[in-house]
Amino acid sequence: MAKASDLRRLALALDGTTEAPHFDRAAFKVTRIYVTLAADGRTANFKFTPDEQALKCTVAADAFAPVPNAFGKQGWTTATLSKLSIPELRAALETAHAHALPAKAKPKSRTPR
Repeated sequence: MAKASDLRRLALALDGTTEAPHFDRAAFKVTRIYVTLAADGRTANFKFTPDEQALKCTVAADAFAPVPNAFGKQGWTTATLSKLSIPELRAALETAHAHALPAKAKPKSRTPR
C-alpha cells in the first residue's frame, strides 16, 4: 500500500524532478508537470498517454481512473495511492516522468536501414 510520502520520495529521486505548489496540490515536474499529489495525500494525478491510461485503467481499475474532464481525455489519470504497491507506484511515476523530460533528454528511436 503506497502513501503520499512514498510518492514524494520516489518522484524526487527521478532525475531533474522538483516539487512546487499547484493550486491545492503538490506538483512534481521536470520540464513540465508529470504528477500532482492531492492535499489529503490519498490520490495523485499522473500524465500518461491516452493508450497508457487505457491500459492502466483496464489492468488496475480499482487503482486508476481517467480524470473526469478534458484533461482526462489527454491522458491525465487519477490513482488511489492505497490501491498501489510501491513497485506499481514506481512504474507509474517512471512512465509519467518520461513524458516530462526535455526532448533532447528522451531516448531517440532508431529506424532500421
